[in-house]
Amino acid sequence: MKSFTILWVFIAFLAFSCAEKKPVDRMNDEQLRAYADELAHKYIITDGHVDLPFRLKMDKFVVSREYMGIPIKTEEGDFDYERAKKGGLDAPFMSIYIPSSYQLQPDMGKGLADSLINMISGIAENLPDKFALAGSVEEVQQNFNKGLISLPMGMENGAPIGNDLKNIKYFYDRGIRYITLTHGKDNQICDSSYDTLHTWKGLSPFGREVVAEMNRVGIMVDISHVDDSTFYQVMRITKAPCIASHSSCRRFTPGFQRNMNDDMIKKLGENGGVIQINFGSGFLDSAVSAQNDENRKKLRALLEEKGLSMRDSLAKPIIDQFRKENPSLYADVETVANHIDHVVKLVGIDHVGIGSDFDGVGDSLPTGLKDVSQYPNLIYALLKRGYTESDIEKICSGNVFRVWKKVAEVASQTM
Repeated sequence: MKSFTILWVFIAFLAFSCAEKKPVDRMNDEQLRAYADELAHKYIITDGHVDLPFRLKMDKFVVSREYMGIPIKTEEGDFDYERAKKGGLDAPFMSIYIPSSYQLQPDMGKGLADSLINMISGIAENLPDKFALAGSVEEVQQNFNKGLISLPMGMENGAPIGNDLKNIKYFYDRGIRYITLTHGKDNQICDSSYDTLHTWKGLSPFGREVVAEMNRVGIMVDISHVDDSTFYQVMRITKAPCIASHSSCRRFTPGFQRNMNDDMIKKLGENGGVIQINFGSGFLDSAVSAQNDENRKKLRALLEEKGLSMRDSLAKPIIDQFRKENPSLYADVETVANHIDHVVKLVGIDHVGIGSDFDGVGDSLPTGLKDVSQYPNLIYALLKRGYTESDIEKICSGNVFRVWKKVAEVASQTM
């Protein structure tokens, strides 16, 4: 009887193994691409950072079905409904981006944050057959089952919290589910990786309270953009796992503090968190970034010789000609896969995800990942490297959803 039971367990194991791994090694290129596209639509894809709201704000977007087809279909930017559906994108975190300059205003950008949140809410209300808000993993799943694209929100720059911890619950109630503690400058919460002042040597005293309150309320702590000291201090005091919503690996960009070094990635893994890989070429390959920096310097020098700036109308033909002669360099989809590989080798498959920064990194997106229609290209690259179907599901959304659920669980225990 015992041997019979063992036999059935073995058969069940073989059945699971066969279901888990299709014979990718026996697929031709066309079949493999079709499989990648199948997986992109079978599993929920969440992207930790899409800068659509601020782009629409700059375009003076008005929430309306008729307004230029945005965000249903447009030639502009990296995101719209049709391209998202083609690429299998189901839950892009809409970035409620607050530029560092707003930190100097009396409300520290709270008014801008509210206006961007209103915009996203308006899109969902005006296009209920296409979009829906989502404040939990369960709501994302429900929307996915209905064929809707979820629009969860994360606030990039905690400045609008001001000096009042009550604003954390206020933004939670408005739909914010992660907050990037700062952006390009040190703020009242912590120091930025892009700043050189080191105002607080990491978290401010108030910033420590902010992290604790985010844990209590149920907002994910996002450590993209913070300096290294802030990161390590957050790791020591947080009661919940954290995310890096749009960062990549410093291993490939030495000296670029905005990315995470190996020790930080390991600490984030120990925390149970997830690093979501940024697609900007400057985040992916320092050689590409250096060459493009050199080209930008040459262009500025050329314009200065003629007494022009980048914004002058007379500069446009000069800029166009320069770019024709000195085309921008880009990383490619394989480079993104290299970053994912690196994280997996350091801390395992459970701690990496996607944080493209679409609409936020300008003309620097990798070849093969130029907009939200092209996620299947990344899945194809990963399948070629031996990633399994369950691996793909974790990278697409499973890992981030685990963190999101855990953050909500921690909050439920402290509220």
